Amino acid sequence: MKTSHSLIKLTSVASLVAMTFAPSVQAAEWFDALSKLKASINMNLRYESVSQDNSLQDADALTLRTFVGIESGEYKGFSFNFEAEDSRIVLGQGDYTVGPTGYNVGEYSVIADPETTELDQAYVQYRGSDYTVKVGRQVITLDSHRFVGHVGWRQDRQTFDAVSVNYKINDKLNAFYAYIDQRNRIFAEAADLDAKDHLLNLSYSTDYGKLTGYAYLLEVDNNTDNALDTYGIRYSGAYKADFGKLLYTAEFAQQSSETAAADFDASYLFLEGGVALSFVTLKLGYEVLGSDDGNFGFSTPLATLHKFNGWSDQFLATPTQGLKDLSATVSGKLAGGKWTAVYHKFDADESSSTVDDLGSEINLVYTTKVAEHFNVGIKYANYSAGDIKVDTDKLWVWVSTKF
Repeated sequence: MKTSHSLIKLTSVASLVAMTFAPSVQAAEWFDALSKLKASINMNLRYESVSQDNSLQDADALTLRTFVGIESGEYKGFSFNFEAEDSRIVLGQGDYTVGPTGYNVGEYSVIADPETTELDQAYVQYRGSDYTVKVGRQVITLDSHRFVGHVGWRQDRQTFDAVSVNYKINDKLNAFYAYIDQRNRIFAEAADLDAKDHLLNLSYSTDYGKLTGYAYLLEVDNNTDNALDTYGIRYSGAYKADFGKLLYTAEFAQQSSETAAADFDASYLFLEGGVALSFVTLKLGYEVLGSDDGNFGFSTPLATLHKFNGWSDQFLATPTQGLKDLSATVSGKLAGGKWTAVYHKFDADESSSTVDDLGSEINLVYTTKVAEHFNVGIKYANYSAGDIKVDTDKLWVWVSTKF
């Protein structure tokens, strides 16, 4: 299990104890809240294979992830949520590498699903008439997950030890703030990081979309200078027309990285337009993670990175030359399920004599329901290398259920 001596965890425990031993005059109400406990189980069985054009052996993994959760009813606005997760290799199919955990290092291609049993979420929540406060280990996702997400694609998802406040100022204006004390990343305990992160997100909804401004001030708490500050603005929405919907998103951010060795600045740009018709949705996107003269690439360390820049995960860390991603997406429905096809063309933002073409990628996925209670899917990624990286093929097949 993941452990921490953080103030956030102590506050969570203290709050639970105080609530449990409330005065007897309130015991009946508290008992009523406990009687409304909701239990849930979520299971995901997945096969993943990875083949790369290098010296590493091809990787194969069959893993089962199980979430078990308990959520209480409310008592005077207070409630709690507890969730544990377990991920196991099934039928001995564990020929893969998880570098940070030391599992099969240097033998196989990477599949980032370590075996683990740990605390996924454990927080106390207070909900007022127009605001919600959470204290403890929790999932935090903001906007598209580009800057803050839960990395839910992996079997061990990302959570945060944090204090968060969501304030609904009025029907259109919403403010969110979180202080993160620890980043619980996707490699079990092996790569968790103590942090001093501040997240501020302010959004305003209109009839045609949502305007968002944000400031994400990140710092790993390791007694070194490593501030990573990002300020940005985003507008995303849809417009209904006779033929369907017009889809549009525009986002820009500026980032500064300050370390003892050097300071860097880089910018971020995302533009996407599309149309949703009755039978198909088409999108064209252009994303730039900028570079500071080829020495630093724009970084989003809290993001659900698998969602962006190709599912083969070639650019989880932005190259120092930066990254330009021109993408085309087509999606629709077939045989009761949903399909999506994506093409990516990658280039360097700051090219050099040796690094310019960063390759291309094709992504395909199909998901559907079987027997009402089971979600099944098949997903494929094919990356063709450019001046860096190597050719890579990845395949996933899965079935999941929850009750």
